[in-house]
Amino acid sequence: MTNNNDKMSREEAGRKGGETTAKNHDKEFYQEIGQKGGEATAGNHDKEFYQEIGQKGGEATSENHDKEFYQEIGQKGGEATSENHDKEFYQEIGQKGGEATSENHDKEFYQEIGEKGGEARANQRDGSGNGKMSREEAGRKGGEKSRR
Repeated sequence: MTNNNDKMSREEAGRKGGETTAKNHDKEFYQEIGQKGGEATAGNHDKEFYQEIGQKGGEATSENHDKEFYQEIGQKGGEATSENHDKEFYQEIGQKGGEATSENHDKEFYQEIGEKGGEARANQRDGSGNGKMSREEAGRKGGEKSRR
């Protein structure tokens, strides 16, 4: 669309310029300018900026997708990760996760999850009546022992 004095609008000029640029450049060109733009942006913003835009992006995505979407991408990510990493990788991230969790939770947290685990196991038991302590009882006792 043109203005009354036969000049091109900014929108039209931008669109035409973009179409011409797209015809004249390949994938590598766009990868290179994207890399440069990312580096420039990283130099101009701090951690909080990226946390904020990440949160906004996550919120927008969650509004547009359902539970099944997240299950599917989680499964795909897990499969891709398992193809690229070995047992030691999982041991290392498990240890780091355990350390981070222990830094963020107190003794009562572990007592509570221990008791819940024991109760859940007891609900799954086969009822064989073989004279052994029930799993629920073992979980409760383990929780009590860790309180000392």
